[in-house]
Amino acid sequence: MTGSELRAAVGLAGIYGLRMLGMFVILPVFAIYAEHIRGGDNLTLVGVALGAYGLTQAILQIPFGWFSDRWGRKPVIYGGLVLFALGSLVAGLADNIYAVILGRVIQGAGAISAAVIALMADLTREEQRTKAMALIGSTIGGTFALSLVLSPWLNDIMGVPGIFMLTGVLALLAIGVVYAYIPDVPQAVVVHPPADKALFAQVLRDPQLARLNFGILALHAVLMGLFIVVPLALREHGLAVDQHWRVYLPVMVGSFVLMVPAILMGERHGHMKKVFIGAVLMLLISQLAMPWLLSGVAQVSVLLLIFFTGFNVLEASLPSLISKCAPAHAKGTAIGIYSSIQFVGTFVGAAGGGFLYQHFGVRAVFVFTSALLAGWLVLALGMRVPGRMLIRAYPLPALDPERERVLLQRLKEQPGVRAVELSDRGRTARLKVDARGFDEQHVLRLIEGEI
Repeated sequence: MTGSELRAAVGLAGIYGLRMLGMFVILPVFAIYAEHIRGGDNLTLVGVALGAYGLTQAILQIPFGWFSDRWGRKPVIYGGLVLFALGSLVAGLADNIYAVILGRVIQGAGAISAAVIALMADLTREEQRTKAMALIGSTIGGTFALSLVLSPWLNDIMGVPGIFMLTGVLALLAIGVVYAYIPDVPQAVVVHPPADKALFAQVLRDPQLARLNFGILALHAVLMGLFIVVPLALREHGLAVDQHWRVYLPVMVGSFVLMVPAILMGERHGHMKKVFIGAVLMLLISQLAMPWLLSGVAQVSVLLLIFFTGFNVLEASLPSLISKCAPAHAKGTAIGIYSSIQFVGTFVGAAGGGFLYQHFGVRAVFVFTSALLAGWLVLALGMRVPGRMLIRAYPLPALDPERERVLLQRLKEQPGVRAVELSDRGRTARLKVDARGFDEQHVLRLIEGEI
């Protein structure tokens, strides 16, 4: 990466991580905190408060992406961070559960994910973009792990209202980071128009993408449902809230250690589908066993280790699979839909988990999460993992700009072609292709003008 690309990648990954921090950091402590505010004894409302952030994120993410196309990336990011800070203030000052829900709704209304990713794409070259997006992915994982460990400690120092205020202050500081640290978009960068309805329909109908989209919904719904139950269970077994990090820290470290060889085996040795299905099965086993093994801190810790090992494998694999399975001309649309469905899962899991816990008890929560995972397991058995990616370079004939544009568009639409870029001053087309679905002879005839 160039210096400006590295600045953009690091800075925007930090902004993205801050957005996820707003969702993750209160998970381990909010259910216990809510018992001490008016209306907080209603676990349905506690779940709504946890999930409201995800609901408004899901609704507004795609419109914010469109706004950034029209008004510019940075203005939309500034506005989203201001909304996030305002929501944090409202939630921090709240003395009842309804005001907290309002604050969480406003926090989530700062749906800047699409604008951040679009700005990342604007500021990085095609060949460096995967690295930049991977940095965002690793930041999300790191933010999640850090949140689980820091949250009980921060709660002991400043309480949940203080945590809300802290995230609001960090959001305002992030505005300064974007203004002073993130480069402006070069004038030469062409902003693409919003995707049309046909493109949305094509992505929604794709069976492989639908499997992955259900997966991310189930994954985050189960995560949120789990954190309705686990903090209360740990407290019931005598572990004070400010000591919960003693469970979360070794669990997260252990799960990351176990995740790495699984990912490497899947990617390097062509066993990604087996690893993927195995990870879903680990989640399902942890949820089926959890109601009967909540009898002590050690048992909860073991089940959390099983859960988060599978969770981390899937959280790392799903974005990559979405990118590989999406048609080259609809990749942005596919990622936008995937991200929105992820936040729908956040809301469904938190609100549904709270409702079930309140009215039907702990086991009902795990019946719900197990049913989601069982459905995902069935769908995952029918998934097709894209084959090994190859780079192919082909010399181009002399073409006028319009014929060149048409040729590149047709190349992007060929089976197995995942990305197309020009190099050598436009004289060479470099194709990123799926080894299993690529027809090279057809592409050569297309380039030579025979078809």
